Amino acid sequence: MSTGTKLIDLSHTIFDGLITHKGLPAPLICDYLSREESQKSYAEDTTFQIGKIEMITNTGTYLDCPFHRYEDGKDLSEIQLEKLVDLQGIVIRADYRDAKAIHADYFRNKELRGRAILVHTGWDEHWNTEEYIQHHPYLTEDAAQYLADCGVKLVGIDSMNIDDTSEKNTRPVHSILLHSEILIVEHLCNLQMLPDEGFTFSAVPPKWRGVGTFPVRAMAKIV
Repeated sequence: MSTGTKLIDLSHTIFDGLITHKGLPAPLICDYLSREESQKSYAEDTTFQIGKIEMITNTGTYLDCPFHRYEDGKDLSEIQLEKLVDLQGIVIRADYRDAKAIHADYFRNKELRGRAILVHTGWDEHWNTEEYIQHHPYLTEDAAQYLADCGVKLVGIDSMNIDDTSEKNTRPVHSILLHSEILIVEHLCNLQMLPDEGFTFSAVPPKWRGVGTFPVRAMAKIV
């Protein structure tokens, strides 16, 4: 990393018992092989730990790819690294105290094509609380269509969901963006630490086949 480059962590920490979505199970993190048990297999004072994790894929800060919404869409193993690493980024400020519905006008008159669009609402201040999962900020259908028409590469948000979850609907934002192979990252944090422009964004999940969503270590690089 060159002198003057700064990395900003945009991911929440995943821990045993974390609730990301109400009604969905929390991760179970435990030993598969404890340090005490490992002593039976190694020389004195040499121990190892092998962990075991049981969790759903929608845990912590995670990335959605087309397979999450569409059966014939690309899964995580089919997403090119060029769509995940060092994307030119821009932050759109949409304070949740002003409005929960983020419509297309927030994105107009900005250079968006080919970029990672990170929507900073400030909602991450409620992370891991009951309030976080209720009445959260979200993008509207017209915003999603505008971003798709602009040819963006990725859209991220520091909220519980990029869609309105207050009612049973077609999840238009997921549907529009993922149909256009525009990736989504939800549950970001620390976006207040970023400039509006002048940074790159990366969010890389493991190369899972048959999986449409998985936690990422999302980060911004400011040069």
